[in-house]
Amino acid sequence: QAQLVESGGGLVQAGGSLRLSCVVSGSIFRIAPIGWYRQTPGKERELVADISTSGTSNYADSVKGRFTISRDNAKNTMYLQMNSLQPDDTAVYYCYIEIMFKKFWGQGTQVTVSS
Repeated sequence: QAQLVESGGGLVQAGGSLRLSCVVSGSIFRIAPIGWYRQTPGKERELVADISTSGTSNYADSVKGRFTISRDNAKNTMYLQMNSLQPDDTAVYYCYIEIMFKKFWGQGTQVTVSS
């Protein structure tokens, strides 16, 4: 079991930046796969970025070079730094942690990018 609490969403103009944070309860954080998805109305949730157990980062093509995922094991926190934001990045962003092949999700945080 894990509980995830997100923060950092909001309204930003195109070209701006935001940093999302996700605090995860439990001691397994440092060895578990983690990541971020996003979802817009009427569409399926899509992967934005993740970090594998080995520490390898993976990004959706649409955010490569603009977004950076990171983790601070001492704080049980993952981050998503989002730069050069575009209106197409508008979505609800969800963090997750995978434990025993099951994903546990945060509550979601709204990111809105105005043109």
